[in-house]
Amino acid sequence: MACLELEGKLNDDEEQEELTLDGSVDLHGRPAIRTKSGTWLAGIIILLNQGLATLAFFGVGVNLVLFLTRVVGQNNAEAANNVSKWTGTVYIFSLVGAFLSDSYWGRYKTCAVFQVIFVLGLSSLSLSSYLFLVKPKGCGNELVQCGKHSRLEMGMFYLSIYLIALGNGGYQPNIATFGADQFDEEHSKEGPSKVAFFSYFYLALNLGSLFSNTILGYFEDEGMWALGFWVSAGSALAALILFLVGTPRYRHFKPSGNPLSRFCQVLVAASRKWKVQMPSNEEELYDKHTIDSATNSNRKILYTHGFKFLDRAAYISSRDLEDQKNSLYNPWHLCPISQVEEVKCILRLLPIWLCTIIYSVVFTQMASLFVEQGAAMKTTISHFRIPPASMSSFDILSVAVFIFFYRRVLDPFVGKLKKSDSKGLTELQRMGVGLVIAVLAMVSAGLVECYRLRYAKPGCIHCNGTSSLSIFWQIPQYAFIGASEVFMYVGQLEFFNAQTPDGLKSFGSALCMTSISLGNYVSSLLVSMVMKISTEDHMPGWIPGNLNRGHLDRFYFLLAVLTSMDLIAYIACAKWYKCIQLEGKCEEHDEASSFKV
Repeated sequence: MACLELEGKLNDDEEQEELTLDGSVDLHGRPAIRTKSGTWLAGIIILLNQGLATLAFFGVGVNLVLFLTRVVGQNNAEAANNVSKWTGTVYIFSLVGAFLSDSYWGRYKTCAVFQVIFVLGLSSLSLSSYLFLVKPKGCGNELVQCGKHSRLEMGMFYLSIYLIALGNGGYQPNIATFGADQFDEEHSKEGPSKVAFFSYFYLALNLGSLFSNTILGYFEDEGMWALGFWVSAGSALAALILFLVGTPRYRHFKPSGNPLSRFCQVLVAASRKWKVQMPSNEEELYDKHTIDSATNSNRKILYTHGFKFLDRAAYISSRDLEDQKNSLYNPWHLCPISQVEEVKCILRLLPIWLCTIIYSVVFTQMASLFVEQGAAMKTTISHFRIPPASMSSFDILSVAVFIFFYRRVLDPFVGKLKKSDSKGLTELQRMGVGLVIAVLAMVSAGLVECYRLRYAKPGCIHCNGTSSLSIFWQIPQYAFIGASEVFMYVGQLEFFNAQTPDGLKSFGSALCMTSISLGNYVSSLLVSMVMKISTEDHMPGWIPGNLNRGHLDRFYFLLAVLTSMDLIAYIACAKWYKCIQLEGKCEEHDEASSFKV
């Protein structure tokens, strides 16, 4: 009896000590035990962390365009351009964070370090606003203009906001991937949870910004800028503490070494052998997966027939045979075919990534021109004034509604129509739907601006109280943007995370961020070009300081046309794309890469 009890106890211990199948490890580098790490306990901590950090970031970002016009004294076009450049810089820094994470630090350390920088930037902005920028006290609302600022004060301001950009930019791509790391995709129960995590992550991001867009937006609009920034700094500090509290529960993946060197090795090795006669059978290519290989801990990528030139990097020449005899291995002369396939994966992703940039141009209007358009409309109900930036709360509500609509209604419905066990719309199809809805958003914004111009007085400066068109006419354009985000950005997060090799997961998330970054820069360039072309002797341009004298509607319609053209290019790229194929996990690749119109 005692032996049976002991045997049963040992079996129970074995079940409790079940290890994850995806190669994840615990804080000490040991194989992660399923019951003691990861899953939704760690996932929920990360979702709460994301919500608090987003509240902090948007406490600055959502009203930055008004801070620049009212406190710093810039005009509408200049402020919109500066916000676009700053937001673009946030996402450019995501590449820095992704590189450090994938190469050296790992996702946990990278998230912690950049969150500390984020807190420092917000604290610096709060302090400089309280001491120097918002002077006289109470200025920065619509009625009281702030005084001029010295170069030192402006230098402190720009240092602060770009520290915020560095901290948030380096943190964002890693926290999304780190959250997904808490679920073992090789496990039958945890696999679907990993896919669901990205939807809830984006929902947490939007809910986190809801407080910023409403309560904080109201106080900042009334001139209480320092208070709003201090609340943001406190929220970022709470997010950092919460993140550190969850440390014992997290699952980790070891960094895989410098991906840039691996990428360059393939290009150099292939270029050196550009004259060789390649064998017809890919099995003759170098496929040794050595112990010291940088990608040894990751799943092997199966051979594909695209980008044949790169296969030359895995061709074993007579010189390579000599080196092997002498126990020498030069990765700049010979690369394993799995390393070649890693480069092919990235090259296949680039056209899809490029097609998402124009969508980000549309998305960035929410933080700049939508706010300026709203400020030029009737913003009062009785004696209560609605902060223009708070209208983005309708975008957040739209995101929440459409996430649940997609996951609970549309996805199961499409799955039944397909009459298969697969999921509903693929990531590529969802991104295409997002582009279609983005066109509708710009058309809606353009029509609203046409009616606003009809009811506004050309001579008024701010137009509040003189235009009879209510700011609530902006609701459809915000709702369309929110719906498009669910299809585009959630689909994009899932797509790039799934389609990047195991050693480049943070880079995959960074691709999403950099598309937003370049979208902001393209938006800034478009505004500058439009103003230069449309400004004449007696015409102030499409986006002047006084919007009643301009034609913002034409700019919105221009974006609708550009997004329609981008949709056509995207469909062509999506039809061409072939999904990554991993050893031991090749199901659904043909279906996942399909894009049927």
